[in-house]
Amino acid sequence: MSTDNRVGPPHFGSEREMLRAFLDYQRQTLVMKCEGLGDEELRLRSSPPSTLSLLGLVRHMAEVERTWFRRTFEDHDAPMVWSDKVDFQAAYDASRSTRAEAFAAWEAEVENSRRIERESDSFDRAGYQPRWEEEVSLRMVMVHVLLEYGRHNGHADFLREGIDGTVGA
Repeated sequence: MSTDNRVGPPHFGSEREMLRAFLDYQRQTLVMKCEGLGDEELRLRSSPPSTLSLLGLVRHMAEVERTWFRRTFEDHDAPMVWSDKVDFQAAYDASRSTRAEAFAAWEAEVENSRRIERESDSFDRAGYQPRWEEEVSLRMVMVHVLLEYGRHNGHADFLREGIDGTVGA
């Protein structure tokens, strides 16, 4: 059973405060969905042939954080976390991964993303997104990653319910 220790986003605030808080809330939602589960439970797949699992979602979101923050604003050639090429699907195969390994990679990428955002003077900061081969703003990246978490946390809801019946925000 998981407990909800998330801090809800403010109802008023600057654009930066709101985007930062909503993104952190979604990040913590993924953590909450995995709380109290062991490696085997976290590796349970949704339905064959899909390799989607909670642990796979954590690995995938580490790739998302790296791709949209590190590779866009710091190092376009930074290697992916779980594959030799830009392959987001590779992260979903968590069959040999552990909670410790996946969460360590994810937490490192989240901290790097937070640092990049904190050190940016403006949401209008431009970065080059190699995947799209064009410049994007930090604002767009924050919104895009927030939407990625929202979508995948919906998947996490179903996965967690299938594991032990836990439902909720």
